[in-house]
Parts: sequence; C-alpha cells; structure tokens
Amino acid sequence: MGQYSMSDALKHFMQNPRYKGPMQALQIEEVWEKIMGKTISKYTDKIQIYGTTLYITTTVAPLKQELLYQKEQIVQRVNEILGENTIKEVVIK
Repeated sequence: MGQYSMSDALKHFMQNPRYKGPMQALQIEEVWEKIMGKTISKYTDKIQIYGTTLYITTTVAPLKQELLYQKEQIVQRVNEILGENTIKEVVIK
C-alpha cells in the first residue's frame, strides 16, 4: 500500500467518470454568472453534465431561445473555464 498526497488522491478521485461530471457541473455553477452574465444566471434553474453534454434548464422561453443561439459560445466558454475540451454539446431544457 503506497502513500499518496491529498492532492494526488483528489486528482485520482476527480478522474473517475462517475464523479467527474457532477464536480465539473459544480465548478460551472460557481462561475456561471461570470460566463453568461447576471440576467441569464438569474433565470437558469439547473446545470448538469452527462458525458460530454451540458444540460441547461430554464423555464423562461425567451431565454431558451437566446441560449439556443449561443450554444457554440457556451461550449467554448465552459471548456475554457474547465481547462479542457470536456463539453461537446449543449442541450437547453
């Protein structure tokens, strides 16, 4: 049994696909206002990641339309924040 530093243990834990998506979703939620602005952040209900897809939930119809037009920019901004090309697709619900 080897010894690991806390940093190495957390990195190993974060690479597990079971936990990686939810942890990245939390990271995105923390900076969502910075990524998208106050108004969009205020009316976004939920952010989830499954595999390489980012799911954004909102009940505001005009916001859904706006987010549909911004899908490519959302992918770019989120991947920039995560520091890797994790997100390939955005689904607006």
